[in-house]
Amino acid sequence: MSNVKGTTDYYGVEQAERSRMIRQMEELFALYDYEGIETAILNDKELLTAKYSGGDEIVQEMYTLSDRGQRELGLRYDLTVPFAKLVAAEAGLSLPFRRYELGKVFRDGPVKRGRLREFTQCDVDVVGIPGPEAEAELLSLAARVYEKLGIPVELRWNNRRFLSEWLYAAGIAEELAQTVMLTLDKIAKIGREAVRAELVDKGVPQPAADIVLKAIAAESGSDDDPSLAFEQLCAAFGVGDLPGAAEVRSLLALLDSVGLSSICRFDPSLSRGLSFYTGTVYEAFDASGSYTSSLGGGGRYDAIIGQLAGNSEVQYPTVGFSFGLEPIMEITRERLAPVETPPVIVVPIGGMSAEALRTANAIRACGIRTRLSPTGRKVGKALASAASAGCRFAVLIGEDEAQSDMVQLKDMIDRTEERLPVEEAIYRIERVLL
Repeated sequence: MSNVKGTTDYYGVEQAERSRMIRQMEELFALYDYEGIETAILNDKELLTAKYSGGDEIVQEMYTLSDRGQRELGLRYDLTVPFAKLVAAEAGLSLPFRRYELGKVFRDGPVKRGRLREFTQCDVDVVGIPGPEAEAELLSLAARVYEKLGIPVELRWNNRRFLSEWLYAAGIAEELAQTVMLTLDKIAKIGREAVRAELVDKGVPQPAADIVLKAIAAESGSDDDPSLAFEQLCAAFGVGDLPGAAEVRSLLALLDSVGLSSICRFDPSLSRGLSFYTGTVYEAFDASGSYTSSLGGGGRYDAIIGQLAGNSEVQYPTVGFSFGLEPIMEITRERLAPVETPPVIVVPIGGMSAEALRTANAIRACGIRTRLSPTGRKVGKALASAASAGCRFAVLIGEDEAQSDMVQLKDMIDRTEERLPVEEAIYRIERVLL
């Protein structure tokens, strides 16, 4: 009866907290004019394993299966690839198109705190905006979401095109750029020396590995203005006039002008693990340091939709941000509030279940959370349970009350009891609670 490793069930205060956070995120997504969608969990394996989808590392974690027709299928490992497929398939879609989606995804990877094999992602994406304003808006939205959830964050960002440019200038061969990026992304997890060894194992010359790690250390340890530190990195490798550097420069200026530079930190080693990113990438981290893994992230992926549509020459400028619900829950778990107790309980006496249900529904129609006690339960036990749970009012309905359209209204705090018409009882409850 135990759960499959890497899966979990949610109930009680934890499920109530998850639902509350989802509602808050959806409200902000809608405020920023993103439209809710829902994509398929089950997809063709060919789609999920395509070279322009998740990349080799993520494909190794994909759950695969076949149906009765022996078709090769897979469970989605993120919400980005199914979204890209949707846009590629809908030729008449009006751009720019902004969407959000919340749903389960599946990865057969290592299980640790905040990382499961079945988990919920909350994604926002916009397709059709090529400039840095799309990234700036998503970073602004991310900052609002974490603020709303009460989590202080640092949003680290980089640009893969710029990263490729200065890695090449540092002596990294073009064909090694992608795998070198994935290794550099592990610095915080495995340390500089382990990264150095992995780079050399992948064919990077020792001098080039040393130059790259020294540059990253200098940038990460700098207390200078981020724009100045970036320009120093450009000058060190002579890449200041290249396209990737221009993209970084534009986003730096935009973030500064909208007041986001205080929580958005440029990180020259950040690349993220998925292979489809083509420009800006970013990740969110707990600013207090109590939780070290990423709380969410995303970036620009301009090529994948055109490739899925069968025309790699056409680019669909697209950028997104994904919020991880499970790591967010890990941070907020300590402050979970008890499940809200309904302020009213309706107790049927002597089989008056229909009358009790009608009364409960009348109270609920006023927007008041109401519990219906099971028929046949002893009144004393029902009231004792309601009192211990913190219910404010108990509404009792027996045969005499039902015949005269009356109820017994008990105030569990004031310890008063009155026999009233149903409408008057509801009015009294509303006056206190609303």
